[in-house]
Amino acid sequence: MTTLAPAAAADRAGVSIDTLRYYEREGLIGPIRRSAGGRREYTEGDLFWIGLVTCFREAGLGIADLRDFVAILRADHTPQERVAFLRERRAALEQRVTSLRRAMEVLDDKIAYYS
Repeated sequence: MTTLAPAAAADRAGVSIDTLRYYEREGLIGPIRRSAGGRREYTEGDLFWIGLVTCFREAGLGIADLRDFVAILRADHTPQERVAFLRERRAALEQRVTSLRRAMEVLDDKIAYYS
């Protein structure tokens, strides 16, 4: 199994080493495998989780939401419960997108007005 050192994993995931450690501390990724010397070794599976967490963070999910989602995935929840969680977050994201589009329209109007 191929593993990556923290710096290489952070680089591939597009996050900082501090972010990796934060995600691990918060229980959003991991547990991360350790070498005989105690250094973290990230696998492709870990990189998948890091990417998922990063995507959800960029979508506006808070750490508490992410903890809840990870708990749902790791526990014995039904697929319907997982889908319900994701649909709720998607609906909230859709509302944010609508608000952002309105704000962009106002900005575009002002740009046109002042141009």
